[in-house]
This record gives sequence, structure tokens and C-alpha cells, in this order.
Amino acid sequence: MRLKVLCTGDAVGSSGRRALATAIPALVEEHDIACTVANCENVASGSGITPALYAKLIKSGVDVITLGDHIYRRREFIPILETSDRVVKPANLPSAAPGREFTVFETASGHKVAVVCLLGRLYMKTMADCPFKAAERILAKIPGDVKIKIFDIHAEATSEKVALGWFLDGKASVVFGTHTHVPTADARILNGGTGYITDLGMSGPYDSVLGRNKENVLQAMTTSIPTRFEVATGDPRVSGIIAEINCESGRCVAIESVQVKTPEEC
Repeated sequence: MRLKVLCTGDAVGSSGRRALATAIPALVEEHDIACTVANCENVASGSGITPALYAKLIKSGVDVITLGDHIYRRREFIPILETSDRVVKPANLPSAAPGREFTVFETASGHKVAVVCLLGRLYMKTMADCPFKAAERILAKIPGDVKIKIFDIHAEATSEKVALGWFLDGKASVVFGTHTHVPTADARILNGGTGYITDLGMSGPYDSVLGRNKENVLQAMTTSIPTRFEVATGDPRVSGIIAEINCESGRCVAIESVQVKTPEEC
């Protein structure tokens, strides 16, 4: 038996959240998606996530939420991190940091999907441990009956994401990158059967500079005068991948990039 998962990239601001709410139900129905994983660390005004937004995302069809370096930007979200099995923290953060290192989501058909998030260390201002060692540690903790394993690599450097993809080849079903907000054109299946893409891209306003008002960013870049980077709203899209996985082996058998434009008033 095969199972399809939808993985979407960094949701930015209200535009990103509403785009997900519009696109996910349609994609789930059209492609018979069994599990949806979404990175949502920028959904609260461009930085962090709140309990109210978490509830809206789950209601809109997101099954598991991954985060990143802005995970604790909104302290009111910490109780959700401590109690919910629908959201994970980067597993290579200190053990004392609130949140689950991985979660196991059970689909309607009874198949189990483990979801893990890791932070990169190159050019990232975080106190994260080695993502390679953390990946090995978490893989050893995931129950043996869980064959499908999804890894979100939230990192700046493409080299680090690619390296982690090869490191996890044959051990994970899907490895996708997030954080840089620009979709890459390298969706493929690696030698060991792991579906891979360096970055899913952004779910949010593409009439922008990585989700921020382009006039503000251009002013800052052309004058060197500090400017508040407000979250943009125009041209909302959802970017990600759909991966088809063999439920018995956990290997990816098909992967394709998707990008859905949604109405601005959605």
C-alpha cells in the first residue's frame, strides 16, 4: 500500500495562513493526501506562532506543524509546545527547551507517520546541537513499527541541507528543507529511497521580498537606513511537495513540487 503526504514551506503572516486554509482541502481531495506537514514558524506577523493561529491551522487541515529558529518568539505558545502532539520543536535544541523532539501522527487508514524537525547551524544564530547526531538519536527513539519518517531541515545553507539529505538517505522517507523561503528545483528520490528537496519555498505573499513588503526592504537595502520590514500580503501562494511513500518499506516512490496560487481575499 502507498500513502501520500503533503509538505508545505514556511507560512508567512496572515496571507500564508489563509493560503494554507484555502489550498490544503483542495489538495487533499485532489491528490488523496493522508498527512499534511506544514512549517509555520513565521505565521504570527512574520515571526513565531500563537495558540489562536495554531488552532486555526489545525482546523484548516494541517496535521503536524514544524517550526524553526523563531519557535519561542511568542512565549504564549510554550504551553502548546508542552502539551500538543501536533507540533514539534527542532530536535537539536537543548533538552530543557520546551516541546517534543518528534511526534507520530496516525492517519485515517491507521498508518503512522513520524515527523522530526532539525535546525541547521551554518549561518544560523541558534544554540542548536549537531543536527547529524540529533538525527541519529531521534531515529533510535522512533518506534520500530513506524515506517514513514518525515524530516524538516530548517537551515540557511543549501550545502548543510543537501548533506543531511544524504546522511538520512535510506533512513527517512522524506527530507525537505525550509527557512530560505525560495523553492528549489531539485525534488528527487535519493539512492536509498528518500524523497528529497533542498527547500520547499514559502507559503505566503510572493509579491514581496521573502514575505516582507518589498518597498521597505528596497529602502533599507538602497539607503542603509534601518526600516521596519512589514509583512506583505500580495500574490499569496502555497509551495511544497507531494510525496508518495510505500507503507511497508517507508521508501519514497514518487515526489513532485507543487505551488498553488490562492485569491488575495481568501
